Amino acid sequence: MSNAGATLNGLEGKVAVVTGAGRMRSIGRQVAVGLAGAGCDVVVTGSGRPPEQYPPEEREAGWRDVDSVAEEIRAAGRRALPLAADVADLAAVQTLAERVLAELGRVDIVVNNAAAARGEDRRPVVDVEPELWEKVLAVNLTGTFFVCKVFGRKMIEAGRGGSIVNVSSIAAKRCDPNNSAYAASKAGIQALTACMAREVGRYGIRVNAVCPGLIDTHRMDDLSRSDAWRSAVGAIPLGRAGTGDDIAHTVTFLCSDEASWITGQTWNVDGGTVIH
Repeated sequence: MSNAGATLNGLEGKVAVVTGAGRMRSIGRQVAVGLAGAGCDVVVTGSGRPPEQYPPEEREAGWRDVDSVAEEIRAAGRRALPLAADVADLAAVQTLAERVLAELGRVDIVVNNAAAARGEDRRPVVDVEPELWEKVLAVNLTGTFFVCKVFGRKMIEAGRGGSIVNVSSIAAKRCDPNNSAYAASKAGIQALTACMAREVGRYGIRVNAVCPGLIDTHRMDDLSRSDAWRSAVGAIPLGRAGTGDDIAHTVTFLCSDEASWITGQTWNVDGGTVIH
């Protein structure tokens, strides 16, 4: 992967697993394609949603979830393995890991990007239904834990080191009202990242987190370029919403040899919205 004359090393021939990578306008898709462009073979996972649940823009484009992302990876000259996987189900994650090793022979990079959709949990704590709270934490936090646990063990057993990047959010640092379940789940990811980094460093495995700010993806379409959207963009010091590529560039760097002395860190990628 080259950028302004700089080359990222150590990614050629590596196998990366990217969860939550099936949406057309998403962070996961861009991370998967970015890693392929840097030389990785990529496992792309999604929830296995049926086509009738695709948004109109995906249906109009003939989008086919992780299969479409896999085509982009293959077009970049790399191997791709598209799979449906429920990260909140430990048995499903174990099956995913076995399938990856059986078909691609190794795993070097894991990017935990799968997340629960924005929904009715976005309300005051006293009004959040317990089942909604549990659903958000099951996917965002417990799912990340399951993937770290299962793939981390495989990396330790292989003895080749590796890199895990967990996608958190600046929401965990801003702690805005009506955001408790999401913010708590993402704050948990940051704690999980820091603890695991200290545990697996001796095996040459690095664990970091990325905190995206306002990213222009399908997840934010409920704002529909509303006054709230324009206000949020206006509050960003760099004056624009982020893109999936903005996150993908950071993730790819963190997985490269150039980041070989970076672990246990949480990086904001948010146009300057949060300065800590």
